[in-house]
Formats: sequence, structure tokens, C-alpha cells
Amino acid sequence: MELNNMTLNELWDLFPITFVDSNDKFKKFYLEEEQNLKLLLGSNIKRISHIGSTSIKNIKTKPIVDILIEINFDNKDAVKRVLLNNAYILMSENMNEISFNKGYTINGYADKVFHIHIKKHGDCDELYFRDYLNENQRKSKEYEKLKLELFNRYNPNRDLYTDGKSEFVNSVINLAKEKYKDKY
Repeated sequence: MELNNMTLNELWDLFPITFVDSNDKFKKFYLEEEQNLKLLLGSNIKRISHIGSTSIKNIKTKPIVDILIEINFDNKDAVKRVLLNNAYILMSENMNEISFNKGYTINGYADKVFHIHIKKHGDCDELYFRDYLNENQRKSKEYEKLKLELFNRYNPNRDLYTDGKSEFVNSVINLAKEKYKDKY
């Protein structure tokens, strides 16, 4: 059976939400994958960044490294082709973002798992979110608590888990943009 033939419930069973403590290995994984992506995508990359919970200090996280790649979106089809030809799995695509996964296998998670978010250069709210939480431990602990509550409420439904974080994430982004102005 192939991953793209599985039902959502089968996928949730094969790829459960799990949490681990913050760990420096995620930065190492990011740096290794960043080098790989730079080799593959070259000058298409305007900025590449480690985002998501593995980039936030001292909170429990899913063991998945999120990477934001900002590009000239006119080149999105070429970028998409390169990633598809190099073992990245297309997860979703819309007018503003293309998402890929790496490290999802028919037997479950690989040792290193990545979510790659391709966006237009300058569409980088995730950087504001990351920086604000890294500078505000109280707020980062609120985020950790929310994630664990949503997990307990909605497991194994990843969609409801993710949707439940939206209001908090947007409020932090707004605070960060007020504090950092046009940092990015």
C-alpha cells in the first residue's frame, strides 16, 4: 500500500502526534537539511529558516523539523519539480504556499522528519512567532500548554489539533509584529 492510497485515519495511526522535550539535535537536523535544500534549490532560495516548535527553546515539541523557504513565487513550479524529484512528498498547494514532507515512510516516521513550507519572499509570519516565543518564556509555556491540551482533546485528529492553535498563533504574531516592526 502507498501513502497516498491511505485513509486519513490510517495516516493518523501510522503517523501519530507525539511530543518530546526540546533538544539541540533538531537544530543539527535543520542545518543538515538546509544544506541539502540549498544544493537542490540554489538561487531560488531568497531566505531559508528553521521554524515551528523545534526552533523554540524549552518547550515540548513534535519531533518534526519545520523549514520555511521563501522564494520568488514565479519560480514555484520549478522549485516544486525539483523537490518532487528528490523524495519530498507534496502535501498541499494553494495560491500562497506549497507544503512538502520528508521522512514519512510506509513503515511510519523515519529518524529525521521535515515539513517544508514554500512561500513568497516576505511571507514569513512564522519568523515573528518563533522569535517572540524564544524571547518570552511565559508565552512559550502557554503555547506548550495549549498544544498538550489540544492533543489530549483531539488526538489523533491532526486537523483539529492544528486549527485549535490558530487563534493563539495569530495573537502572538500580532504582538511580535508590534514589537519587532519590520524586522523581516
